[in-house]
Amino acid sequence: MESTLKELSGESVLDLVDKCGIGGGVRDIYGEDRATEDQPITPWAISVASGYSMLRDPRHNKGLAFSEKERDAHYLKGLLPPAVISQELQEKRLLQILRQYTVPLHKYMAMMDLQERNERLFYKLLIDNVEELLPVVYTPVVGEACQKYGSIFRRPQGLYISLKEKGRILEVLRNWPEKAIQVIVVTDGERILGLGDLGCQGMGIPVGKLSLYTGLGGVRPSACLPITIDVGTNNKKLLDDEFYIGLRQNRATGQEYAELLEEFMTAVKQNYGEKILIQFEDFANHNAFDLLAKYRTTHLVFNDDIQGTAAVVLAGVVSASKLMERDLADHTFLFLGAGEAGTGIAELIALEISKRAKTPVEEARKKIWLVDSKGLIVSSRKESLQHFKLPWAHEHEQVRELLDAVKEIKPSVLIGTSGVGRTFTKEVVEAMAANNEKPLILALSNPTSQSECTAEEAYTWSEGRAIFASGSPFPPVEYKGKPYVSGQSNNAYIFPGFGLGLIMSGTIRVHDDLLLAASEALAAQATEENYAKGLIYPPFSGIRKISAQIAATVAAKAYELGLATRLPRPKDLVEFAHSCMYTPMYRNYR
Repeated sequence: MESTLKELSGESVLDLVDKCGIGGGVRDIYGEDRATEDQPITPWAISVASGYSMLRDPRHNKGLAFSEKERDAHYLKGLLPPAVISQELQEKRLLQILRQYTVPLHKYMAMMDLQERNERLFYKLLIDNVEELLPVVYTPVVGEACQKYGSIFRRPQGLYISLKEKGRILEVLRNWPEKAIQVIVVTDGERILGLGDLGCQGMGIPVGKLSLYTGLGGVRPSACLPITIDVGTNNKKLLDDEFYIGLRQNRATGQEYAELLEEFMTAVKQNYGEKILIQFEDFANHNAFDLLAKYRTTHLVFNDDIQGTAAVVLAGVVSASKLMERDLADHTFLFLGAGEAGTGIAELIALEISKRAKTPVEEARKKIWLVDSKGLIVSSRKESLQHFKLPWAHEHEQVRELLDAVKEIKPSVLIGTSGVGRTFTKEVVEAMAANNEKPLILALSNPTSQSECTAEEAYTWSEGRAIFASGSPFPPVEYKGKPYVSGQSNNAYIFPGFGLGLIMSGTIRVHDDLLLAASEALAAQATEENYAKGLIYPPFSGIRKISAQIAATVAAKAYELGLATRLPRPKDLVEFAHSCMYTPMYRNYR
C-alpha cells in the first residue's frame, strides 16, 4: 500500500512526473473493437488467400454466422455447411452443451476450446451468463485446472519466460504477435490461490484474469498478455509428473530471481512503453511485497492479491456497515491470515478509517488485529515478525488460538484470508454471534475447499444473524424457512474496472487513493433491494455497468491527483468508459 511502501522506498507516486509524455486511452489500431462502430470492416490489413485460414483465426472466425455474401467474398464456399445461423443461436446451442457437463473441469476445457476458436462468441457467452460461467473460467474451477494444467494443455495462451531466457527477455516479448499491449498479468506460480506452488502450471491464473479484464471490464483481448515466469518449482509431485510442462528444478531464489525479474520489468517497459499496466498475481508473500515496493514508483504496477482483494473487501465492509447500522470507525476487525491479502486489506481499511475520521493512520490501525499461524500478532513478537506484519503488532498478551482471540478482542468483523479450510469453527461463529447482533463474517480463501466456513455454517451457527460473504460462490441457504443469499467477495468486481480506468485515463502510477475510490464506487452500487436479500455486493449480472462506474471514478481521481495523461479530460467519464469497452458482437466483413 502506498502509505506503508513509501516508508520502505522513500518515494511517493505523487512526486513522479510523466517522463515519456505518452498519452493514455484505449488504443484500437485495427478499428474493429470499438463499441460505437457498426460499419463493415476488412478483417485483415493484407489480402487473404484462403478462407480456411480465416476459420482458424479466433478473432475473425464466426463459424456458421458468416453470411452468404461473406462466404463469397472470403473464399468460404464449401468450407462450411450451408446453414447460416445467428450469434444468438450459436450462444444458445453452446450453453445447452455446457449445461450437460457434470464435471466442472470439463466445462472449463470446453470454454477454453471455444476461446481458442471463436473469441467473440466466447466473450458473448461469458458476458451474457456471467453469474453461471464466472466460476467456470475463474475461481474455483481454475484452481483444479492449474493443478492439472500439464494434462489438459493444448496450445499456448500466453508467454512463458523461464530462466533459460535470461538475457533474452526483450527478444521473447517481441515474439508475441500483438504489439499494442496495454495490460499484462504475470505470475511465477508460487502461491496459486490456496493451492500452493504450482510452478509453470500457474498460467491458468493470468489467462483467467485477462478473460475477465475483457469480459467484465471491456479491455480488448488483443491488448491483454498473460505471462508466466518459470523459475522452477519446489512441488515434488509436479517435478515427478511426466506431464509437467515447466522447468524440472527447484525454485531459483535470491539474486538469480531478482535479476530475472529486473530484466523482465525493464524489458516490458522498453517494449510496451510507460503506460503498460503490469498486474502481479499469486506471488508468494516474500516476493509480492518486495516487488510492489521496488517497482511502484517506476512502473504502473498493481498486485491483485494485496490491493485488489483489499479494495473489494473494503467495499463489502462499507456496504455491510449500512446493514449493521455502524460507522466504519466503530468496527473492530480480526483477521485470520496475515499474508499479502490479510495485511493488504487491513491497510486499506485503516486508510479509509483515517480518511473518514480524519485521524492518523497509525490510530486507525489499532482497531485492526491479525492472527497468523503462531497466534495473535502482538508487540512482544516484533523481533520475529516479517516487515509487513509490524504495523499490526499491538499491545496485548499473547493469544494462540483464533477462538480465544475472538473472545478477547470481541471483533464485529471477522475476515479469513488464511488459505486453510474450515478454520471458522462452530465455536468461533457462535462467539462472533454472542458479541454482535449482526456479525460480519468474510470467508475469503479460495478455492471453495479452502474457505474458512461455508455459507450454510455461517447462517446456521449464528442463528441466521450473520452477514456473510465468501471468496468462492456458495448456493442460497434456507434456515428456519427463511432464504439467505450470500455475497461473493470476488476481486473480479474491482480489477477489470480499475484497470480500464487506469488505461483510459493514461494513468502513470497506482496510488492508494485510486484504490479507495474504486472501493467507494463499488459499495455505492449496492441497492436496498440487495440489502433486503442480505447481499452486500450488487449482482454480477450488471458487472459491465459496475466496471464502467469504477473506471470512471478511478479515472476522475487520477485526474485530480495529476496522475492521468490523457488530455483533455473527457467531459463524461462514464460515457467515455462505455465507449472504450470491447463489445463481442460479430462484425460484418466486407
